Amino acid sequence: MQLPAGAGVDTGSGGAASGTGELIIYHTNDMHARVQPQDDWGKSIGLPEMAAVVKKARAENQAVLWLDAGDTVHGMPMINVSKGESMVPLLNEAGIDAMVPGNHDFNYGSDQLEKLAKEMNFPVLCANMVRKDNGKLVFPAYKIFKVQGLKVGVFALTTPECAYKSSPAGVAGLVFENPVDKAREMIRKLRPKCDVLIGLMHMGLDASSEFTSERIAREAPGMDLIVDGHSHTSLQQGLQVGKTLIAQAGYYEHNLGEVRIEVEKHRITGMKSRLLGKSTLENLGIAPDEGIAKSIEQVKADSEKLFAKVVAHSDRQLSSDRLLVRRQESELGNLCADAIRWQTGAEIAVVNGGGLRADLPKGDVTLGNCLAIFPFGNTIRMAEVQGKVIRQMMEHSVFSYPASFGGFLDFSGMTVDCDPTLPVGSRIKEIKVNGVLLDDERIYTLATNDFLFAGGDNYEMLKGSKIVGESNTCEEVLSNYLNQVGIQDISTGRLTMEKVLEVPAEELDVPEAA
Repeated sequence: MQLPAGAGVDTGSGGAASGTGELIIYHTNDMHARVQPQDDWGKSIGLPEMAAVVKKARAENQAVLWLDAGDTVHGMPMINVSKGESMVPLLNEAGIDAMVPGNHDFNYGSDQLEKLAKEMNFPVLCANMVRKDNGKLVFPAYKIFKVQGLKVGVFALTTPECAYKSSPAGVAGLVFENPVDKAREMIRKLRPKCDVLIGLMHMGLDASSEFTSERIAREAPGMDLIVDGHSHTSLQQGLQVGKTLIAQAGYYEHNLGEVRIEVEKHRITGMKSRLLGKSTLENLGIAPDEGIAKSIEQVKADSEKLFAKVVAHSDRQLSSDRLLVRRQESELGNLCADAIRWQTGAEIAVVNGGGLRADLPKGDVTLGNCLAIFPFGNTIRMAEVQGKVIRQMMEHSVFSYPASFGGFLDFSGMTVDCDPTLPVGSRIKEIKVNGVLLDDERIYTLATNDFLFAGGDNYEMLKGSKIVGESNTCEEVLSNYLNQVGIQDISTGRLTMEKVLEVPAEELDVPEAA
């Protein structure tokens, strides 16, 4: 394994050798394979842009480390199609110094993640993940970096939620141990050896999680800094917990995190955290890294060839016409909902019509066709929700009918009777789940994409749901379903509209791309 610039080597002299100087920690988390500035509707900074900032700091002979807090190698189709292999050279060129695996980094399977780690020029670290059969660590627990005379210890922890918030087959044979206990162990081992001690974590700050970075900071004091991920939290100036500062940079490369640490004679005298957003980096006027930009273009070209792979055959075309999928039950929507329920084992699965962006063609169906249907890189999640939430969700689905609505739902595992002539909020007359009347008080498992669970299309009733499972991206789930199951039982009839209303005249000329 090669070491990136500034990692593991003493490049300084003079005062720095005595444990004095400024250390700059750049940090990223939850990239989900977003590497282009046009990703996430243009909100992503872009890997060439972020790398240029870090490389400039290194070129100015500053003491720099770039730490990544996971959910890195999976997420966007052009990366997923190579099972993450095309992401590795991009990260190597960027100059990342260490990474902790996040739950979605296991989506290709732990064997593939280990293969990717061997190709990286930097260590993948994790102190609380062991093999079930022999109890041995899968990755090294820590690394001590010597950066211009400063000794910087970095140990890593990943969330025990990996056991169910990733593809189950991907974590088979692994055990995720108590991160508080492991943090205490690492602190005892490393604190005497380091000027600065950092916990690199894919843990997060979600109140629904048993283990959070805040809890670990509180129950395992002794770290100077936690570089965090998993909860997609943007901590503009960090979160101070006792003597530990927690830093997290949001998600999808919306920010490059920066923590500046002042050290004098082996003691930290100051620490300041901030997030560098896209506009801030643009104002710096630093040109994007040309090498990485060219490599991304090559990845895009290579991925196009892989998208031509045939995954299934369809005996007919399934339409994604907006006036169909956004206001009526559709065969394409039913197919996609069935695929989600098959993948997750949920009792109910739903898919929003606005997320279906292309037809399923007649004849050979390629991976690229699946990508065209689901182009946004959304992942599938499963949650436990009460029956009354299901009812609220379905009322919201039909509130705008007969007008089209991107949040109009197709579903699997349910039948629904709707009277659109009734007032909004009371149009759903009956819901049956697998043939049994919905019980408002019962807990059901519901699967859909992360966009809806985040409250997208104004599904506020789904925000904060207890997530009990996470899976692959939508296009991967559809591709796998078509390949292994095919097109079965997708005819309409799950939704009964007691009166079919005409499309509003003003919608008849709305462009398809809206």
